[in-house]
Amino acid sequence: MKSWRIFSTPRGKGLFWAGLTLLTLAGSVLSLGLGSVTLGPGEVLRALLSGDTASTAGRILHFVRLPRLCAALLAGSALAVSGTVIQTVLHNPLASPGVIGVNSSAGLAVALVCAVAPSAQAFSPLAAFLGALAGVGLVVGIAQSTGASRMTLVLAGVAVSNLLSAGIDAVVTLVPEALTGITDFRIGGFTGVTMEALAPAAGMILPGIGAVLLLSREMDILSLGEELARSLGLRVRLIRFVLLMLAALLAGAAVSFAGLLGFVGLIVPHAMRRLVGEESLPLTAGSALGGACFVTVCDLLARTLFAPYELPVGIVLSFTGGPFFLWLLLRRRGGKT
Repeated sequence: MKSWRIFSTPRGKGLFWAGLTLLTLAGSVLSLGLGSVTLGPGEVLRALLSGDTASTAGRILHFVRLPRLCAALLAGSALAVSGTVIQTVLHNPLASPGVIGVNSSAGLAVALVCAVAPSAQAFSPLAAFLGALAGVGLVVGIAQSTGASRMTLVLAGVAVSNLLSAGIDAVVTLVPEALTGITDFRIGGFTGVTMEALAPAAGMILPGIGAVLLLSREMDILSLGEELARSLGLRVRLIRFVLLMLAALLAGAAVSFAGLLGFVGLIVPHAMRRLVGEESLPLTAGSALGGACFVTVCDLLARTLFAPYELPVGIVLSFTGGPFFLWLLLRRRGGKT
């Protein structure tokens, strides 16, 4: 996939990174100020600098909007980088955490923890990671054991995803209190998220993204194909396992507080490939920043389009991602990708 010509020059690349950074910052500032109650720039700045939690503006900012903004930034970057890794490792542009069942397997693990040990919900990020890793292993194992094509891998992932979603429904039906906000969890959103709930997930997401960046050279070699990668001295099985483990870590940590957000790991890596090309280091960095920006803007739209009513951000992402996924399928059937 060729990047757009305007971003292929050093000046164009600089403009791209500056523009994406400014867009993310602008989305973050608007996210803090806009909603059912509008806060002016002065109110936001005073509340942030003073740590005020007594006033109405301070409570809204510190207990609602700031945690929600941090959640959007973390979930967007984690899911986008996870999608980048999965697409690179599996050599499949249609693969993403949501499509191949990684999100659903993480969600089932979280539901089981909440049902079996409600007092251990602090371990939800760890459970989500283990569930996501099991989901990746199951789908890849099915594909490898049957010699499946890339398209069959996606179809196997969709089947596994639906099976695991049924498992979540079964857990919630049998133990109704397992997930009190099951609708928000299934759709995906940040309602009620707190900084305390984000802390363990952030402790997994930030190092996970850093590790993927450090392995960008190995990802470049792996993308050349297994035989050529082995001839260049790459330990293919080990690197593939480590990268898939990191992808599961990122997706699972995001699911633990954001629910089953879809399409972020599909849309953002494709957009970044158009903008920065196939090289893994700028692609991963661009996906992290672009995913954070994309989810923040979608969450802002979800909160403001029908204010004072609010949509879960997962609905906005589905309206965006569904047509995009269909477009990718049609392009593949036409032999264009």
